[in-house]
This record gives sequence, C-alpha cells and structure tokens, in this order.
Amino acid sequence: MTLKKRGLISSLTAVATIAAGLSVASADTWKYAFEESLTEVQGVYATKFKEEIEKNSDHQIQLFPYGTLGESADLMEQTQAGILQFVDQSPGFTGALIPEAQVFFVPYLLPTDQEHLARFFRESKAINKDFKGLYADQGLELLQMFPEGEVAMTTKEPVNNCADLDEVKFRVMTNPLLVEAYKAFGATPTPLPWGEVYGSLQTNIIQGQENPTFYLYSTKLYEVTDYITYTGHSNFTTAVMANKEFFDGLDDADKKIVQDAAKAAYEHIVVYQEGLAQEELKKIKEAKPSMTVTVLSEEQRSCFKDAAGDVEAKFIEMTGDSGTAILKQFKADLAATK
Repeated sequence: MTLKKRGLISSLTAVATIAAGLSVASADTWKYAFEESLTEVQGVYATKFKEEIEKNSDHQIQLFPYGTLGESADLMEQTQAGILQFVDQSPGFTGALIPEAQVFFVPYLLPTDQEHLARFFRESKAINKDFKGLYADQGLELLQMFPEGEVAMTTKEPVNNCADLDEVKFRVMTNPLLVEAYKAFGATPTPLPWGEVYGSLQTNIIQGQENPTFYLYSTKLYEVTDYITYTGHSNFTTAVMANKEFFDGLDDADKKIVQDAAKAAYEHIVVYQEGLAQEELKKIKEAKPSMTVTVLSEEQRSCFKDAAGDVEAKFIEMTGDSGTAILKQFKADLAATK
C-alpha cells in the first residue's frame, strides 16, 4: 500500500471516528416527571412516550413517578428551571400560573362521553393552538393535553344534593376556581398537597375529595371513605409540557420526534382508558363491599348545575378578556366535535 493510500484511509478513518463521536455526543438523556405512579394513567402515557422517543432516536428518557422529586409545585419549578425536560401536570396545579387553564374546572363544561372527549382534545383549537401561547409565556412548551376520566366525589357521608356538602371539609387542589366551585356546591374547600390527603381523611381533618375512578382504587382512597358519588360535573385533565428553552434548542428532527411521540402516546392512552373506570370500580367493590356508589339523577344534579353558572362567571372575572376568549373557543370546539 502506498503512503498516499495509507494517508487517505487514515483521514477517512479519522472522519468516521469524529462523526461517530458526534453521533454519540448528540444522544441525550431527558428527564420526565409526572404526578402519578408508573402503572397509573399518566405513567402509562409516559411509558409510551419514552418508548416512542427511544425507538425513533438515540435519546433516552428517564421517568420520575410521583413522590420521587417532590410535590407538584416542585416539579413545575424544576421544569421551568430546566432541571426537568418534560413534566405532566394537571391544570389544577397550574391554575395560579396560567389562570386560563382553570377553564377545565368550570362545572359541566366537559362532556362525560369518552369518545366525544377524545375528539375534543385531539381537534380543539383552544387546546392545540390558543393554550400553546399561554404556556409559552411561562417558559413551557405545551405538547399534549388529555383526559383521565370522570371525576367522582368520595366522602364519609352520602351526597345526594348540594345540601349534603354543607360544612363538609372537602380537599381540593391548590386551584382558585376549584375552590370557588366547591364553595358554590356548599362545601368548605380545603386545599391540600396530595401527599396529605389519605392521612387527612383517615383522621377526619377532611371529609371528602375528588378524583377519577382509577385513582380511587390505585391510591386506596376507598379505605378511608364510604361513599362514591358521580355528579358528572368534571373530567380530570392533565397536560404534558416541555421546558421551552430546551424544546426550542432542539433541531427540527428532534422536535418532530418529540411531537410525534406525544401524539402516539395520546392515541395509546385513549384506547387504554376504554372501560378502565368500570374495571377499577369493580375492584373497589370487591375490596370493600360496604362501599356505596351513587350516580346522581338529573334532578339530584340540578343544584350542582345551577351553581355552575356562578363558577363560570367567577372564571371570567378571574381571567378577563383572555379567559372569556378561551371559554368561547372551548364551547365552539365542543360543539364542533360532538
């Protein structure tokens, strides 16, 4: 082999080595935290998101279920600071940060029909366009919102109408509009971090709380309450976000990989949740046969529906023109996807 050929091969080898090194260097580990366990709805979504990212890139996703990095407020602070690249957090906890996100807590705004909900979250202009700007103002890239199921009240005493909530200390997320909703329902709303809920029910510091059915089973809340009541007033919603500076710094290919992963995980979680509430309710009844489950009739719901108008007015008062526009678009989107 001539000296010239040896030099050429050495140069090509060096280029290949550098290219390989650059490829390795560009493979990052991204941190993703969420508010539930790995086997609950947010965890199932996160697992699918991770699978899609790792299947279509050299990047790795490190998942942090609830409790590993602190409470909800801690997760948001870490995301805004860039310590976390991704976070899944309910608008219930971001209501103070993004007041317009409280629209999800206007009672009876969202339908209970799961197919309608799935279409709405997939196609809504309010969610997929208007909210993006509001989240961006807080240093967050909104990737996906999705429903986690109809909210049920769990209490120590039966709830058949608003009067039954009189003087009931009812745990709510630290969300101003949710506080107003339960005031309108007749209860005494009591904001508490999630980690204190089970113990507070056990010691009667509070006498009620709300969550989707699967969460009532997985967190064993049925052990410390005796009545589950479906009023149809709300559907638990959550939002997957990225730190905006991190997201904006990605090249176009990686941005598309992240966006595609969010969409794939959404379709996966919609299918996963089909029949989930009924399955988990059956498990609750098997674990605690004495549990009383009530679905309120239209007549029984009337007082809650009457209160919804006051809560909607409070939302507009809290958020002004911006919230009014969001609410109007929400209603238009719901009608369009019916």
